Amino acid sequence: MAGGRLAAALGLLAALALGGARAEACTPTDHVVKAGETVFTIAAETYGDPEKWTLIYYANQAFLQQQVFQVAEGDRLLLPCEPGSQEADATPLHQDDAEMKLLTGGDYAPFTDQSWPGQGMVTELVNAALEMAPSPVPYSITWENDWSQHLFPLLDSKTYDMGFPWLKPDCAATPDNDRCANFHFSDPLVEVLVLLFTQSGSGLVYDSDDDILGKVLCRPKGYFTHDLDRAGREWLSRGLVTLVQPATPEACFEALMRGEVDAVTVNVFLGAEKIDAMGLRGKVVPLDTPLAVEGLHVIISKKHWRGTTFLYRFNAGLAALRESDRYAQIVSKHLGIFWDRMKVN
Repeated sequence: MAGGRLAAALGLLAALALGGARAEACTPTDHVVKAGETVFTIAAETYGDPEKWTLIYYANQAFLQQQVFQVAEGDRLLLPCEPGSQEADATPLHQDDAEMKLLTGGDYAPFTDQSWPGQGMVTELVNAALEMAPSPVPYSITWENDWSQHLFPLLDSKTYDMGFPWLKPDCAATPDNDRCANFHFSDPLVEVLVLLFTQSGSGLVYDSDDDILGKVLCRPKGYFTHDLDRAGREWLSRGLVTLVQPATPEACFEALMRGEVDAVTVNVFLGAEKIDAMGLRGKVVPLDTPLAVEGLHVIISKKHWRGTTFLYRFNAGLAALRESDRYAQIVSKHLGIFWDRMKVN
Protein backbone atom coordinates (compact mmCIF):
# COMPACT_ATOMS: atom_id res chain seq x y z
CA MET A 1 0.00 0.00 0.00
CA ALA A 2 3.05 2.33 0.03
CA GLY A 3 2.10 5.51 -1.73
CA GLY A 4 -1.38 4.08 -2.41
CA ARG A 5 -4.23 6.45 -2.85
CA LEU A 6 -2.35 9.64 -2.00
CA ALA A 7 0.42 8.82 -4.45
CA ALA A 8 -2.13 8.16 -7.17
CA ALA A 9 -3.68 11.51 -6.44
CA LEU A 10 -0.35 13.31 -6.87
CA GLY A 11 0.36 11.39 -10.05
CA LEU A 12 -3.00 12.26 -11.56
CA LEU A 13 -2.73 15.93 -10.68
CA ALA A 14 -1.02 16.89 -13.91
CA ALA A 15 -3.54 15.05 -16.05
CA LEU A 16 -6.79 16.27 -14.58
CA ALA A 17 -8.33 19.70 -14.95
CA LEU A 18 -11.23 21.02 -12.96
CA GLY A 19 -14.35 19.56 -14.53
CA GLY A 20 -17.31 21.76 -15.28
CA ALA A 21 -18.10 25.32 -14.39
CA ARG A 22 -18.45 26.34 -10.78
CA ALA A 23 -22.02 26.71 -9.71
CA GLU A 24 -23.09 30.18 -8.71
CA ALA A 25 -24.63 28.83 -5.52
CA CYS A 26 -23.70 25.72 -3.62
CA THR A 27 -24.89 23.89 -0.55
CA PRO A 28 -22.55 21.42 1.16
CA THR A 29 -23.84 17.88 0.71
CA ASP A 30 -23.76 14.67 2.70
CA HIS A 31 -22.16 11.74 0.92
CA VAL A 32 -22.53 8.09 1.83
CA VAL A 33 -19.35 6.25 0.82
CA LYS A 34 -19.85 3.53 -1.74
CA ALA A 35 -17.83 0.35 -2.07
CA GLY A 36 -14.35 1.03 -3.44
CA GLU A 37 -14.46 4.79 -2.92
CA THR A 38 -11.68 6.77 -1.24
CA VAL A 39 -11.40 10.44 -0.32
CA PHE A 40 -9.35 10.82 -3.51
CA THR A 41 -11.86 9.24 -5.88
CA ILE A 42 -14.64 11.22 -4.20
CA ALA A 43 -12.64 14.43 -4.69
CA ALA A 44 -12.05 13.58 -8.36
CA GLU A 45 -15.77 12.95 -8.86
CA THR A 46 -16.94 15.98 -6.88
CA TYR A 47 -14.34 18.60 -7.78
CA GLY A 48 -12.76 17.15 -10.92
CA ASP A 49 -9.41 16.80 -9.16
CA PRO A 50 -8.23 14.08 -6.75
CA GLU A 51 -5.74 16.51 -5.19
CA LYS A 52 -8.65 18.40 -3.67
CA TRP A 53 -9.06 15.60 -1.13
CA THR A 54 -7.91 18.20 1.41
CA LEU A 55 -11.27 19.97 1.02
CA ILE A 56 -12.95 16.77 2.20
CA TYR A 57 -10.34 16.12 4.87
CA TYR A 58 -10.69 19.49 6.59
CA ALA A 59 -14.48 19.35 6.43
CA ASN A 60 -14.42 15.93 8.17
CA GLN A 61 -11.20 16.28 10.12
CA ALA A 62 -12.22 14.75 13.45
CA PHE A 63 -13.50 11.61 11.71
CA LEU A 64 -10.77 11.22 9.09
CA GLN A 65 -7.95 11.73 11.58
CA GLN A 66 -9.19 8.72 13.51
CA GLN A 67 -9.63 6.71 10.31
CA VAL A 68 -6.22 7.71 8.89
CA PHE A 69 -7.90 8.47 5.54
CA GLN A 70 -9.50 5.05 5.39
CA VAL A 71 -13.20 5.28 4.59
CA ALA A 72 -15.52 2.32 4.35
CA GLU A 73 -18.78 1.64 2.60
CA GLY A 74 -21.59 3.36 4.50
CA ASP A 75 -19.43 6.08 6.11
CA ARG A 76 -20.90 9.57 5.88
CA LEU A 77 -18.83 12.53 4.74
CA LEU A 78 -19.67 16.21 4.38
CA LEU A 79 -18.65 17.44 0.92
CA PRO A 80 -18.02 21.20 1.12
CA CYS A 81 -18.55 23.61 -1.70
CA GLU A 82 -15.58 24.19 -3.92
CA PRO A 83 -13.89 27.52 -3.28
CA GLY A 84 -15.22 30.36 -5.35
CA SER A 85 -13.71 33.85 -5.23
CA GLN A 86 -10.04 34.12 -4.36
CA GLU A 87 -10.48 37.63 -3.05
CA ALA A 88 -9.13 38.21 0.45
CA ASP A 89 -11.51 39.19 3.23
CA ALA A 90 -11.62 42.81 4.28
CA THR A 91 -9.48 43.63 7.33
CA PRO A 92 -11.08 46.71 8.94
CA LEU A 93 -9.03 46.43 12.16
CA HIS A 94 -5.67 46.02 10.42
CA GLN A 95 -3.66 49.25 10.77
CA ASP A 96 0.00 50.14 10.32
CA ASP A 97 0.33 51.57 13.81
CA ALA A 98 -2.02 49.85 16.22
CA GLU A 99 -2.40 48.89 19.85
CA MET A 100 -1.77 45.18 19.25
CA LYS A 101 1.34 44.26 17.28
CA LEU A 102 1.55 40.86 15.57
CA LEU A 103 4.59 39.19 14.03
CA THR A 104 4.75 36.64 11.24
CA GLY A 105 6.97 35.61 8.35
CA GLY A 106 6.68 34.57 4.73
CA ASP A 107 7.68 31.72 2.44
CA TYR A 108 5.30 29.39 4.28
CA ALA A 109 2.53 28.96 1.72
CA PRO A 110 -0.34 28.32 1.92
CA PHE A 111 -0.25 29.45 5.56
CA THR A 112 1.67 32.74 5.58
CA ASP A 113 3.14 34.41 2.52
CA GLN A 114 2.95 38.04 1.44
CA SER A 115 2.54 37.10 -2.23
CA TRP A 116 -0.38 34.75 -1.49
CA PRO A 117 -4.00 35.97 -1.67
CA GLY A 118 -4.90 37.36 1.74
CA GLN A 119 -1.23 36.80 2.67
CA GLY A 120 -2.04 33.17 3.44
CA MET A 121 -4.64 30.94 5.05
CA VAL A 122 -3.46 31.44 8.63
CA THR A 123 -3.12 35.21 8.17
CA GLU A 124 -6.75 35.37 7.05
CA LEU A 125 -7.84 33.16 9.96
CA VAL A 126 -5.99 35.42 12.42
CA ASN A 127 -7.57 38.50 10.86
CA ALA A 128 -11.04 36.98 11.08
CA ALA A 129 -10.60 35.70 14.65
CA LEU A 130 -9.46 39.12 15.87
CA GLU A 131 -12.40 40.74 14.12
CA MET A 132 -14.81 38.34 15.85
CA ALA A 133 -13.15 38.61 19.27
CA PRO A 134 -14.92 40.31 22.19
CA SER A 135 -14.08 44.03 22.37
CA PRO A 136 -11.93 43.88 19.20
CA VAL A 137 -8.98 46.26 18.96
CA PRO A 138 -6.90 47.44 15.99
CA TYR A 139 -3.78 45.44 15.23
CA SER A 140 -0.73 45.61 12.98
CA ILE A 141 1.14 42.76 11.29
CA THR A 142 4.90 42.92 10.78
CA TRP A 143 6.63 40.51 8.39
CA GLU A 144 10.08 39.23 9.34
CA ASN A 145 11.22 36.43 7.06
CA ASP A 146 14.11 35.44 9.32
CA TRP A 147 12.06 33.11 11.48
CA SER A 148 15.01 32.47 13.80
CA GLN A 149 14.53 35.98 15.21
CA HIS A 150 10.85 35.59 16.08
CA LEU A 151 10.84 33.75 19.40
CA PHE A 152 14.09 35.13 20.73
CA PRO A 153 14.46 38.05 20.88
CA LEU A 154 11.41 39.66 19.21
CA LEU A 155 8.52 37.94 21.01
CA ASP A 156 10.38 37.09 24.20
CA SER A 157 11.37 40.74 24.62
CA LYS A 158 7.77 41.83 23.90
CA THR A 159 8.83 43.92 20.90
CA TYR A 160 5.72 42.34 19.39
CA ASP A 161 2.68 41.13 21.30
CA MET A 162 1.85 37.87 19.52
CA GLY A 163 3.34 35.76 16.76
CA PHE A 164 1.97 33.20 14.30
CA PRO A 165 1.91 30.46 13.08
CA TRP A 166 3.85 28.25 15.48
CA LEU A 167 3.83 24.54 16.24
CA LYS A 168 3.31 23.44 19.82
CA PRO A 169 5.56 20.71 21.24
CA ASP A 170 4.23 18.17 23.72
CA CYS A 171 4.55 20.54 26.67
CA ALA A 172 3.18 18.01 29.15
CA ALA A 173 6.05 15.66 28.32
CA THR A 174 8.71 18.35 27.75
CA PRO A 175 7.88 21.31 30.00
CA ASP A 176 11.47 22.58 29.76
CA ASN A 177 11.27 22.97 26.00
CA ASP A 178 12.05 26.62 25.15
CA ARG A 179 8.65 27.20 23.58
CA CYS A 180 6.78 25.52 26.42
CA ALA A 181 8.74 27.30 29.15
CA ASN A 182 8.51 30.77 27.64
CA PHE A 183 5.28 31.05 25.66
CA HIS A 184 1.53 30.58 25.91
CA PHE A 185 -0.21 28.96 22.93
CA SER A 186 -3.61 29.72 21.48
CA ASP A 187 -6.06 27.05 20.46
CA PRO A 188 -4.97 25.60 17.09
CA LEU A 189 -5.86 27.70 14.07
CA VAL A 190 -5.57 24.78 11.68
CA GLU A 191 -3.99 21.33 11.81
CA VAL A 192 -1.44 20.12 9.29
CA LEU A 193 -0.59 16.59 8.19
CA VAL A 194 3.07 15.54 8.31
CA LEU A 195 3.80 12.73 5.83
CA LEU A 196 6.63 10.43 4.81
CA PHE A 197 7.73 10.82 1.17
CA THR A 198 9.63 7.94 -0.42
CA GLN A 199 10.95 6.89 -3.82
CA SER A 200 8.26 5.20 -5.89
CA GLY A 201 8.68 1.45 -5.68
CA SER A 202 10.90 1.62 -2.62
CA GLY A 203 8.77 -0.93 -0.81
CA LEU A 204 8.76 1.14 2.38
CA VAL A 205 5.49 0.92 4.28
CA TYR A 206 4.31 2.78 7.35
CA ASP A 207 1.51 0.99 9.10
CA SER A 208 3.05 1.32 12.57
CA ASP A 209 6.08 2.99 14.14
CA ASP A 210 7.93 -0.35 14.09
CA ASP A 211 8.11 -0.04 10.29
CA ILE A 212 10.40 2.99 10.59
CA LEU A 213 12.92 1.61 13.11
CA GLY A 214 16.42 1.61 11.65
CA LYS A 215 15.47 3.91 8.77
CA VAL A 216 17.19 7.12 7.68
CA LEU A 217 14.84 10.11 7.60
CA CYS A 218 15.47 13.60 6.23
CA ARG A 219 14.00 16.84 7.51
CA PRO A 220 15.61 20.24 6.89
CA LYS A 221 17.69 21.90 9.59
CA GLY A 222 15.69 24.26 11.80
CA TYR A 223 12.42 22.37 11.30
CA PHE A 224 10.70 20.93 14.37
CA THR A 225 11.56 17.38 15.46
CA HIS A 226 9.31 16.94 18.51
CA ASP A 227 7.04 14.56 16.58
CA LEU A 228 10.00 12.21 16.15
CA ASP A 229 10.79 12.07 19.86
CA ARG A 230 7.45 12.27 21.62
CA ALA A 231 6.18 9.97 24.36
CA GLY A 232 6.02 6.42 23.02
CA ARG A 233 8.14 7.34 19.99
CA GLU A 234 11.67 8.05 21.23
CA TRP A 235 13.19 7.64 17.78
CA LEU A 236 15.95 10.22 18.26
CA SER A 237 16.78 9.99 21.95
CA ARG A 238 17.09 6.19 21.75
CA GLY A 239 18.83 6.17 18.36
CA LEU A 240 16.05 4.16 16.74
CA VAL A 241 16.20 6.15 13.50
CA THR A 242 18.86 8.30 11.87
CA LEU A 243 17.85 11.90 11.13
CA VAL A 244 19.64 13.79 8.35
CA GLN A 245 19.17 17.58 8.41
CA PRO A 246 20.46 19.47 5.36
CA ALA A 247 19.83 23.17 4.89
CA THR A 248 16.80 22.98 2.57
CA PRO A 249 13.83 20.78 1.67
CA GLU A 250 15.26 20.49 -1.85
CA ALA A 251 18.43 18.95 -0.41
CA CYS A 252 16.29 16.34 1.38
CA PHE A 253 14.55 15.30 -1.82
CA GLU A 254 17.87 15.22 -3.69
CA ALA A 255 19.28 12.91 -0.99
CA LEU A 256 16.19 10.72 -1.35
CA MET A 257 16.72 10.38 -5.10
CA ARG A 258 20.39 9.46 -4.54
CA GLY A 259 19.31 6.72 -2.16
CA GLU A 260 21.01 8.31 0.83
CA VAL A 261 17.83 8.47 2.92
CA ASP A 262 14.78 6.23 3.12
CA ALA A 263 12.18 9.00 3.41
CA VAL A 264 11.71 12.75 3.57
CA THR A 265 9.29 13.88 6.27
CA VAL A 266 7.62 17.26 5.81
CA ASN A 267 4.05 18.56 5.75
CA VAL A 268 1.73 17.58 2.92
CA PHE A 269 1.77 21.02 1.29
CA LEU A 270 5.53 21.50 1.32
CA GLY A 271 6.02 17.98 0.03
CA ALA A 272 3.57 18.43 -2.84
CA GLU A 273 5.13 21.79 -3.75
CA LYS A 274 8.68 20.41 -3.89
CA ILE A 275 7.66 17.30 -5.83
CA ASP A 276 6.04 19.58 -8.41
CA ALA A 277 8.85 22.16 -8.54
CA MET A 278 11.63 19.56 -8.76
CA GLY A 279 9.97 17.47 -11.47
CA LEU A 280 9.60 14.44 -9.21
CA ARG A 281 6.01 13.46 -9.95
CA GLY A 282 5.82 9.71 -10.29
CA LYS A 283 9.32 9.39 -8.82
CA VAL A 284 8.50 10.43 -5.25
CA VAL A 285 5.29 9.41 -3.48
CA PRO A 286 3.82 10.02 -0.02
CA LEU A 287 2.83 7.14 2.20
CA ASP A 288 -0.83 6.93 3.15
CA THR A 289 -0.50 7.08 6.93
CA PRO A 290 0.34 10.50 8.40
CA LEU A 291 3.40 10.56 10.64
CA ALA A 292 1.86 13.34 12.73
CA VAL A 293 -0.92 15.91 12.84
CA GLU A 294 0.43 19.25 14.03
CA GLY A 295 -1.55 22.33 15.01
CA LEU A 296 -0.52 25.87 14.07
CA HIS A 297 -0.95 28.40 16.88
CA VAL A 298 -0.66 32.02 17.89
CA ILE A 299 1.87 32.45 20.70
CA ILE A 300 2.60 35.13 23.30
CA SER A 301 5.39 35.48 25.86
CA LYS A 302 4.58 34.36 29.40
CA LYS A 303 6.28 37.60 30.50
CA HIS A 304 3.75 39.74 28.61
CA TRP A 305 1.68 41.63 31.16
CA ARG A 306 -1.44 41.38 28.97
CA GLY A 307 -0.69 37.90 27.74
CA THR A 308 -3.66 36.08 29.23
CA THR A 309 -6.03 38.90 28.24
CA PHE A 310 -4.86 38.94 24.64
CA LEU A 311 -4.93 35.15 24.42
CA TYR A 312 -8.41 34.90 25.93
CA ARG A 313 -9.67 37.48 23.45
CA PHE A 314 -8.08 35.67 20.53
CA ASN A 315 -9.34 32.22 21.55
CA ALA A 316 -12.87 33.57 22.00
CA GLY A 317 -12.74 35.09 18.51
CA LEU A 318 -11.36 31.86 17.05
CA ALA A 319 -14.14 29.84 18.70
CA ALA A 320 -16.75 32.20 17.23
CA LEU A 321 -15.06 31.96 13.83
CA ARG A 322 -15.11 28.15 13.91
CA GLU A 323 -18.84 28.21 14.63
CA SER A 324 -19.46 30.39 11.58
CA ASP A 325 -19.39 29.55 7.88
CA ARG A 326 -16.49 31.94 7.44
CA TYR A 327 -13.89 29.55 8.89
CA ALA A 328 -14.66 26.80 6.38
CA GLN A 329 -14.81 29.33 3.55
CA ILE A 330 -11.34 30.67 4.34
CA VAL A 331 -9.77 27.22 4.68
CA SER A 332 -11.45 25.86 1.55
CA LYS A 333 -10.48 28.92 -0.46
CA HIS A 334 -6.80 28.57 0.33
CA LEU A 335 -6.77 24.82 -0.24
CA GLY A 336 -8.29 25.46 -3.64
CA ILE A 337 -5.71 28.11 -4.45
CA PHE A 338 -2.87 25.81 -3.44
CA TRP A 339 -3.94 22.87 -5.57
CA ASP A 340 -4.84 25.10 -8.51
CA ARG A 341 -1.29 26.47 -8.42
CA MET A 342 0.04 22.93 -8.55
CA LYS A 343 -1.67 22.31 -11.87
CA VAL A 344 0.36 22.13 -15.05
CA ASN A 345 -0.63 24.94 -17.37
